[in-house]
Amino acid sequence: MPKQTDPPLTGAAATRAALLAAARAEFAEHGVAGARVDRIAARAGVNKERIYGYFGNKEKLFDAVMEIALDEVAEVVASPGDDPVEYVGGMFDVYLRRPDLVRLLMWESLHHRDGSLPEQRWREERCRVKADEIAARLGREPSRADARLLLTLKGLALLPLALPRLAELMGLGLDDPEELAAMRDHVTAFARAALAAPPASGDAAGGSVGS
Repeated sequence: MPKQTDPPLTGAAATRAALLAAARAEFAEHGVAGARVDRIAARAGVNKERIYGYFGNKEKLFDAVMEIALDEVAEVVASPGDDPVEYVGGMFDVYLRRPDLVRLLMWESLHHRDGSLPEQRWREERCRVKADEIAARLGREPSRADARLLLTLKGLALLPLALPRLAELMGLGLDDPEELAAMRDHVTAFARAALAAPPASGDAAGGSVGS
């Protein structure tokens, strides 16, 4: 039976989708401060006033782009509570396939703004749930140690692809498929070994995790 596809977007929905796609490319390339609304509008093939009509301003457009990008990751990567080691591998694969996501995350961290991020509570809750899933996998009560562990697992997957120049300086050409495969094996093996080790002083006690 042929696979059903969603009907093409029309009208306002199509315009909004075109703006989001154009904005994602622009923000990934130039960041929030360097992005230009006129370039985004030109990429989308619409008047730039539509950006203000749909999103309010450039920062809110960036926030909408980030929300969609993070939702995409959540849809394709298994829960860290299912298998923390494979979670690292899955995140590595996502960052490898979506270099624009790596750049968006870096730009978001570099972009200064006062107060909390929009949707911060939603994002905090998502992180808390993942940390609690890790705690459950380890057979212990949730604690800040699990948040530190989640951040470390994410960093293992992200860092090699976020710092390609540093990798080159170390003789690791990550444009080589064999080197990329070796790096994926390395970060997952590192995660496996770390999760099997006794907890560090100050961390909650828990069991080891195998792959």
